[in-house]
Parts: sequence; structure tokens; C-alpha cells
Amino acid sequence: MNAPDGYFSDFANALRYWRGKRGLSQLKLATEADISQRHISFLESARSQPSRELVLKLGIVLDVPLRHRNGMLLAAGFAPAYQERHLSDPEMAAVRKALDFMLAQAAPYPALVVDRLWNLVMANAPAAAMMRFFLGLPDDAPIPCDGSVNVVRMTLDPHGLRPAIANWEEVCADQLQWIAREALGDGPGSEAQALLEELLALPGIHAAGRVPNLERRALPFLPVTLSKDGVELNLFTTITTLGTPRDVTVHELRLESFFPADDATAAWFNRRAAPPGRPA
Repeated sequence: MNAPDGYFSDFANALRYWRGKRGLSQLKLATEADISQRHISFLESARSQPSRELVLKLGIVLDVPLRHRNGMLLAAGFAPAYQERHLSDPEMAAVRKALDFMLAQAAPYPALVVDRLWNLVMANAPAAAMMRFFLGLPDDAPIPCDGSVNVVRMTLDPHGLRPAIANWEEVCADQLQWIAREALGDGPGSEAQALLEELLALPGIHAAGRVPNLERRALPFLPVTLSKDGVELNLFTTITTLGTPRDVTVHELRLESFFPADDATAAWFNRRAAPPGRPA
């Protein structure tokens, strides 16, 4: 079943959709939610209406993203339970301070913060410098962190970072999976689906992104090899999310940290971070 554009019109459709996405039978969901299978059946046929508490409980059991738990609540006739604040809001000051700290601790290696669609919202100085270098931008060129730069689009675009990524086919398959997962949850007509279709329309992407190649290198991580003007960097990344969120924005933030996969790459970043006149 496809999710409609925006919110579901009724809770029965929302419940059937998310139960199907998680591959659970009515019996399995009933067991995990500690309610009767008959109650699940009545909810899905709209013969019963859930309480607000039950909607939230089913959202937790089905591991529904906070954004879509709000959608389930609206479909059932209740107000959303989770706020969606902008990262610049005063109430988010503590979150931003924590992210600033983590970005600073990552130096001299790059780290950045993106939202669920990989729009750039924060970056440390090494990340901005790395993007400028491989994009061929001046050293003082601004790197917008207002959500206007999409990191996946920038990575896969032939006019973006793709020419500098030696193993871009592998990177492509990995990054498309992130967007496809969001599109699967949002359904057709969504911003995530539109972004996925835009990415798949880029030259060479559809074929390269079909299946990730797990046999090419016997490494415990996906390497990202960047090469330009005689500089070759071998990196791998980790993704960090904030635990126990009660806000949609916080739930969807991801901190991507880049680490050197060899000594030469580590030395390149250390040299660039060293103050003038001081050996790295």
C-alpha cells in the first residue's frame, strides 16, 4: 500500500501501511503491543477508533519515525505529540551547543550535520575546507549551512563532487539507500520521493546505484576515495544520531564524521590544520 501525499486521511489506512512496511502480521503486532488481534483487526477496518495513548504505543512498537507518528495522531483526530522546531530556535540552544562540541572534537577531521534528506545544517572548518578544495572553490568561499545544500546531490552530481570520487559507484549505491529509505516511509508525492527521482535522473546514477558492491574490497567499512591535483584521500564515515529525542528535528539530525583510512590521509588533514610556521 502506498502512503498518500501528506498525512493519511484516516488511522485505519495509516496502521495498515506501517504494519505492512514493518512486515508484521496482525497477530505479531498484537502480541508486541500487548493488545488483542481482534482489536488490531477492528482498528484496521475502522470499526474501532484508537485512544491517543494507543496511537503512540503502536507508533513505538512499529518504530514509526516521529514525523509520521504525528501523522498517525492527526489521522486519528488528535493533535501532534512531537514538536518540530528549527535548529536556530532558542529552545534548541542546548542541542546546537552539543553538536558544536562534537563538530569541534572531530577536528582536524571533517564532520557535518545533515537533516533526514541530507540537507547541510552544520559543518566544522575541516569539512568546509575539504568541500572547497574538491569543488575547486576559493578558500574564502562560503559553504551555506541553512539547508540549501544537499550533500547527496552535491556528491552524486557530475558537476559537484562526483569527478573527485574515485569509487563513486560504490558511494552512489550507499547514499541512494538513505534517500530511498526516507522515500519508502514518506510515500509518493513526498519531498523524499522527489529527491530520489531527481538523483536517479542524474547521468549514470540509475545503473550505478542499483546494487552495492560488497565484494570489491574486503574492508569493514565503505571507503570513500577522493582524488584531485595529486592529492588522494582515503576516508570512511560514521553516522551518529541523538538518542531519546522528543522533537522531530532532533530525531532526524545526523552527524556524519569522516576519518582517515590510512596514515597519508591523516597527515594531509594534520598539515592543513597546523598553524603557519609550526610543523604538523
